[in-house]
Amino acid sequence: MAETEYGKGVQMVTTPQMGAIDLTVESIRYRGQLIARNQKLDSGINATGILGFAAGFIFIFVMIIVVPLLLWR
Repeated sequence: MAETEYGKGVQMVTTPQMGAIDLTVESIRYRGQLIARNQKLDSGINATGILGFAAGFIFIFVMIIVVPLLLWR
């Protein structure tokens, strides 16, 4: 059996080329941030969708029916 020295690790013959790996990691990080931002936006819209619809309905009702009736008198 060969003798093993602990703590030495694997010897490097050359330095690793990390450029392509760094670009891939940065691309994955950017895409993850876009997905998280989109998910937060969708969650916010879904949470307040009914309230926003109700507010819009009341606003349109006031603008189309109440305001013309007040101006017509």
